[in-house]
Amino acid sequence: MKNLLFATVLLVACSTSLQTNAQQINFPDRYETWKTAGKGQFKVDQKALDKAVEYANANEYSGSRDLRIAILKGFEKEPFHQILGPTKKRGGPAGMIMKNGYVLASWGDTKRVDMTFSVTKSFLSTVAGLAEDQGLIKDTKDKVGGYIWDGTFDGAHNSKITWEHLLQQNSDWSGELWGGKDWADRPPSEGGLDDWKFRTLNEPGTVMEYNDVRVNVLAYSLTHVWRKPVPLVLKEEVMDKIGATTSWRWFGYENAWTVIDGIKMKSVTGGGHSGAGLFISTEDMARFGTLFLNNGKWEDEQIISEDWIKKATTPSVPNVNYGYMWWLNQQGGRHWDGVPEHVFYAAGFGGNFIVVDQKSGLVIVTRWLEPSKIGEFVKQVYEAF
Repeated sequence: MKNLLFATVLLVACSTSLQTNAQQINFPDRYETWKTAGKGQFKVDQKALDKAVEYANANEYSGSRDLRIAILKGFEKEPFHQILGPTKKRGGPAGMIMKNGYVLASWGDTKRVDMTFSVTKSFLSTVAGLAEDQGLIKDTKDKVGGYIWDGTFDGAHNSKITWEHLLQQNSDWSGELWGGKDWADRPPSEGGLDDWKFRTLNEPGTVMEYNDVRVNVLAYSLTHVWRKPVPLVLKEEVMDKIGATTSWRWFGYENAWTVIDGIKMKSVTGGGHSGAGLFISTEDMARFGTLFLNNGKWEDEQIISEDWIKKATTPSVPNVNYGYMWWLNQQGGRHWDGVPEHVFYAAGFGGNFIVVDQKSGLVIVTRWLEPSKIGEFVKQVYEAF
């Protein structure tokens, strides 16, 4: 009986502590510098945290700082691959480790705007979430063809695809968009290209395949649902509300134009696979991460529904480590040892990451870290606590 009473008291105490942390999150105003945690404000081993930062600085992404070269090298095995959108030479390693919106450590140039590659996908997922929150999409389990009737989702296979399939990257959508062919994006290393091109398509929802052409199909579809450019939606509905700077940009390919209501507008990409995608600073990435840390609420305004964040961070059936374009630290092929399983994160080519732990109040942003080192880096951060 005593043990049960102690466990109950401990659970209530922990719950109360977490609620207090949520109420005490620091939300900086636009252009306000993130506040540094005061001495003794949080229980942390500073030497261990400094060691983690040293590790991040010592393990810079090995690819060229000229990202045009890094992209072409990284995807050289793909047929027809070329640069179709803007690129930008990158800076060196940079990052921030934060608790409850206070900076515990930072390194590099955190104000520098750089490409983020597939971190963009988590922003794109959020635009889809806003569409559902506002009733533009009734439910992510709806078939996309019920909204986009221009032929993009015609045919026996593509007509089965739902918004959820696109968000979880398990649609196996087949076709071509902006000159990109779905089958030519990340083809298997074994077997001939003809075998891959003419293979039997997987039933939507059964097999995950990381594929930028299909992600761009999602961005195109959301552009038509919103009836305005996706970056404008993000700006008005999220980035302005969380006080992000005006320095971030979201690009599409040179030829990615569509016409809606007589207005010509750019359809953006969900990554930088062929250039384009989101270009943003570390500090603005930290704001986005902090919004998700607090379950979609910034100060007193609920910007993204808690229901959406729960859906976005729920494991998909084909891949337990992937939700709605957020990676999940569940037990699986992408699990980081020594890091809690409830952690979720955005990840991009070249070592760009936004890591969120709602239970402990941690947000970690790291840039240009050798991707194979991210698990060890985050583990070292947790060891500091």
